Amino acid sequence: MTGLEPFGARLRRAMDERGPLCVGIDPHASLLAEWGLNDDVGGLERFSRTVVEAVADRVAVLKPQSAFFERFGSRGVAVLERTVQEARAAGALVLMDAKRGDIGSTMAAYAESFLHKDAPLFSDALTVSPYLGYGSLSPAVALARETGTGLFVLALTSNPEGGEVQHAVRADGRSVGATMLGHLAAENAGEEPLGSFGAVVGATLGDLSSYELDMGGPILAPGIGAQGATAADLPAVFGGVVRNVVPSVSRGVLRHGPDAVALRDAAERFADGIRTAVTAG
Repeated sequence: MTGLEPFGARLRRAMDERGPLCVGIDPHASLLAEWGLNDDVGGLERFSRTVVEAVADRVAVLKPQSAFFERFGSRGVAVLERTVQEARAAGALVLMDAKRGDIGSTMAAYAESFLHKDAPLFSDALTVSPYLGYGSLSPAVALARETGTGLFVLALTSNPEGGEVQHAVRADGRSVGATMLGHLAAENAGEEPLGSFGAVVGATLGDLSSYELDMGGPILAPGIGAQGATAADLPAVFGGVVRNVVPSVSRGVLRHGPDAVALRDAAERFADGIRTAVTAG
């Protein structure tokens, strides 16, 4: 299988050229209603196409949340396929937010669904859950290396419930979240300018100086905008690795729709604010 240039290298270039911003595509029912759209496949398609047309040619990453498409069955998945293909054609990297996690052949099948070059949902990267054990992700890691795609592994998430697992302390004295960061550091060893195996770390978590965040790969940081974090918070949270952070914004941009110009302007404001904060940090 012929792979792309490694995802980490492609992401570093996109962040440098377009600014370090990931815009989520989250067509949940209340947002469709705010846009004056029906909560059906037609509304889903109108919403997704508008976002892609407004920002895919200027942001580094677009992140469709697969659940909001899957809830409409096969017709919703067909919209997701078109969304991914059109976004990539416009120059954005697509991160599929599916948070898949399983073992053995099932994990391999999930990986093939999103990371195989011939898959209808082929994306540049995929979010995955390691909480059946990091080793359970091995099929996805292997396929990502083969195809030049990437993974973002849930490590220190911003939801309050996550702490009961991620902050739990293992027999060796390290927390589960820190263990995941250690695994990612091993995956990215020697990769330049940026490894392809990233972590999901919430921008709302405050001081993370006790964690080794410098694991050689990107950090997807949800929480900017509606969840309360701001671009100015990033240097304090992420310290010396702030340049490798890809802040994810969904509602903060999407609430400006359905006007394409307003969506584009909102995305550019966030990107400029993040670029300024990262440079200052």
